[in-house]
Amino acid sequence: MPDPTRLSRARFRAWHRGTREADYMIGGFFDRYHQSWAEPDLVWFEALLEEDDVDVMAWALGTQAVPDQFAGARMAMMQKLDYVTI
Repeated sequence: MPDPTRLSRARFRAWHRGTREADYMIGGFFDRYHQSWAEPDLVWFEALLEEDDVDVMAWALGTQAVPDQFAGARMAMMQKLDYVTI
């Protein structure tokens, strides 16, 4: 289980992106999946938080190619967008 302090920091950063759309997408993804994360999952998400919101959203929406470092099962879960509730 990842460090609770790091999870709290990641949650805050996920929900305070600067736009409501990014908050719902990135914050919603965190809320849906973080309970099952192991250390590599949190490391992946922390790296994702360093990227520009427009890029993350484009990858999740499939309008821009996903960089190799973010491609895989985690991004596939993000691309489902079934975690966004408005």
